[in-house]
Amino acid sequence: MTERAAVDMWFDPLCPWAWITSRWLLEVEQVRDVDIRFHVMSLSVLNEGRDLPEQYQELMRTGWGPVRICIAAEQRHGSEVLRKLYTALGTRIHLGKQILGPELYAAALIDAGLDPTLAEAAGSTEYDEALRASHEAGMRPVGTDVGTPVIHAPGPDGGQVAFFGPVVTPAPKGEAAGRLWDGVLLVSATPGFFELKRSRDLDPIFD
Repeated sequence: MTERAAVDMWFDPLCPWAWITSRWLLEVEQVRDVDIRFHVMSLSVLNEGRDLPEQYQELMRTGWGPVRICIAAEQRHGSEVLRKLYTALGTRIHLGKQILGPELYAAALIDAGLDPTLAEAAGSTEYDEALRASHEAGMRPVGTDVGTPVIHAPGPDGGQVAFFGPVVTPAPKGEAAGRLWDGVLLVSATPGFFELKRSRDLDPIFD
């Protein structure tokens, strides 16, 4: 049997592009020998001290809640719980267009089979040190001029690669997902390769 490779993705539940990338990775898991592991980064941490429009500043203030809940759940149950919790949060945030707040958080925790009282972590700074450590672990190899998604993976030459993206919509399915994965690994493992980009002309498509 071919050994399956561990691939790590850092997410913030707020980001629609990270959500689509995560759904793509779950497709990749079905057609390539990889196992996806989820970790928490925070756009609120990333944007601390930056000059942002007031509307985005308010989003960043609200954004502490979901990531604190994710860290609290991870500390209580282990990192494996993040897969179900992220799916539950993302489904309600991005597909259901529900308003961030205690009701959403408790419902998502129940969806993930977790104690809804973990929603109380949203307003607590108790988990911020661990949140910042998780964030730093994800962002260190890629720098702070990118956001989420961030992926760390074994490269085709046996080394490790880390990159922001891919930003794609909608999420490719089946073998198309696998082909995109193959290409992303190939370019990210190229020494000195930094960027491949074009202007976005589509909003996130959740399907």
